[in-house]
Amino acid sequence: MVNLYLEHEWKRTRPDLTIYLPETLDGPDAANQHFNVIVSPSGAFLAFWTMSTFENADDQRVVCSRSTDRGESWTKPQVIDGPKPGDPSRTGLASWEFPIVAPLPGGGHRVYCFYNKNVGIDDGRPDTTGVMRCRYSDDDGVTWSAETYDYPVGPNAISNPDPNVPSNWIVYQNVFTTPEGHVLAPFTRWASDTFDPARALNLSLLEHWSEVCFLRFENILTETDPTKLVVTTWPKTPHGLQVESPYRVGVSVAQEPTVQALSDNRLICVMRTLTGLNYYALSEDDGRTWDTPRPLRYEPGGNPILNPMTPSPLYRLQDGRYLLLFYNNDGTANGGKSPVDSKNNRYPVWVTIGREIPGERDHPLRFGVPKILASSDGVLIPHTGGTQVAAYPSFVDDGDDRILFYPDRKHWLLGKRLTDEWLADCDPDVNPVHLRPPMTIDQIVR
Repeated sequence: MVNLYLEHEWKRTRPDLTIYLPETLDGPDAANQHFNVIVSPSGAFLAFWTMSTFENADDQRVVCSRSTDRGESWTKPQVIDGPKPGDPSRTGLASWEFPIVAPLPGGGHRVYCFYNKNVGIDDGRPDTTGVMRCRYSDDDGVTWSAETYDYPVGPNAISNPDPNVPSNWIVYQNVFTTPEGHVLAPFTRWASDTFDPARALNLSLLEHWSEVCFLRFENILTETDPTKLVVTTWPKTPHGLQVESPYRVGVSVAQEPTVQALSDNRLICVMRTLTGLNYYALSEDDGRTWDTPRPLRYEPGGNPILNPMTPSPLYRLQDGRYLLLFYNNDGTANGGKSPVDSKNNRYPVWVTIGREIPGERDHPLRFGVPKILASSDGVLIPHTGGTQVAAYPSFVDDGDDRILFYPDRKHWLLGKRLTDEWLADCDPDVNPVHLRPPMTIDQIVR
């Protein structure tokens, strides 16, 4: 059975590119997740991800691999950071990386790799409690600085009151450059154990008090001295963006945000929630303040877009359209018991194309009929991410290719090209939802 998995099972989602295939199902590289790929100014593909024996294991580390042939072949993963020999158990983890590319004077560029670094404190979960640390590369990801640099993640009302305790946070998507030119990294902020007793109640991280906040890198595109980089945390209010949990009154659960720009320079932020729906919020001031999150729909006043507690990134295509990945169910797909039942409700993964609605102020996007992109068909991979497919992906659209880079069951790292022809079926200009009869929840799930 293991040989079947190793030799054939990774092909189930019909990938076009193979980035990393572990040799075993239970080795130190069995879990591969949070997969962020970028194209450097030289044209190289740089892939960053979080690797471990299993999620949140003692050996969790951030790694990087390069491709100079547009993803056809990749270098052996290089460790950026992780636990060192002698580190006590559950400390030193490096997780949830995100790269930023910045120009260098006189030409060339620098690649920063930021990540959550556990420094021996657990105030929620070892791989979410940490400082924001980075290393950088001035040779396009071939080598990395010996030095590391730490930057603040500002606290808010749900943080630990002890300033020596790091925040609970992760950035899960590649960064976004706002219309004003700010490099923005939206992140999930989980509450300190001192604020929310969720862990004592044996609730999963998906159910902890959580809010959406934003890191803004103020001068990273102009300052080359890493000791002089300025990072600020937004919004400047006691709380971030909140969505009330349907299971605990007064508790917010809003996580895994992505942000994109609209043509009028407003920003839209999409996030997962415990309601079985995606929510969104809008900003009219480049991300400094946001309106109240509400359900994302196929069109204004239309059916809500169903999604369990799993990442649902929104990407903007070069042609101005939007691509939404989601799971098209409220948590009950494949026998799922609730939105947090990730062993069942994170397959298949669906996509839909969004287009802007000229003049629409409240719900500026409309989406087409969704289409299945890939499925694990419920085949469980032991010691890994179960049956989930394409959770924590990234997307490259550089004019030559549109490629979704995705983990399959948090084990194999793969890529799939998305052509105009394939996407046409879920474009609202071709297959609009509002021209069909109103859909029930059961119809949407199917």
